[in-house]
Amino acid sequence: MKKIFLIIPVYNESKVLKETLEEIKQYGYDKIIVVDDGSSDDSFDIARKECLALKLEINRGKGAAVKTGIEAAKKLGADVVVTLDGDGQHNPKDIKKMLQLINDKYDVVLGSRLKNPQGMPWYKIMHNQIGNFFTWIIYGLWVSDSQSGFRAYSRKAIDLIDTKTDRYEYDSEIIREIKKHKLSYTEIPIEVRYTQYSMNKKNKQNFINGIKTLIKMLIYS
Repeated sequence: MKKIFLIIPVYNESKVLKETLEEIKQYGYDKIIVVDDGSSDDSFDIARKECLALKLEINRGKGAAVKTGIEAAKKLGADVVVTLDGDGQHNPKDIKKMLQLINDKYDVVLGSRLKNPQGMPWYKIMHNQIGNFFTWIIYGLWVSDSQSGFRAYSRKAIDLIDTKTDRYEYDSEIIREIKKHKLSYTEIPIEVRYTQYSMNKKNKQNFINGIKTLIKMLIYS
């Protein structure tokens, strides 16, 4: 039996975190690592009652939180790591499809919102397509959703991937690492559930953050 760990970075998600974790557990996943990225609410207290929880004392960014979780999973003997967001947008039922493809010898499975963008706001589609274009220009690999945080990695992949950045640019950096190490990968459509809560989050990606992301991608390319 492979050890499958789920990594969930969170930042001030106390309103939905317990419900999100309970839903994931209903699908049979019990090896969950939540990494609190310096939240000012009680996200960490909620997480540590439900699963293994780690806390960054300051807000370093989503990428830093994900990397922290992956390193912890490696130390715990993970064979497969799945990353997903802590706001309930991702549907845990899609994890099974990812695991099947990892078992079919893919090193990385990328969840893509743009494979089936039903219900996705037009401006998010546009922002993601722009992100895809610059990811392709800078790193030389085209994927349909370079900003997705819902992904699965084999042990080989997490041992080889070496990222330098800490915030939203982390997701695009993964694409560079896939090409650099010639990792086998595939994309699958994922369901994304947009709610009033998730749409109103203050720490979500926006135009200004997008410019910062692009600059960092250029610096660390």
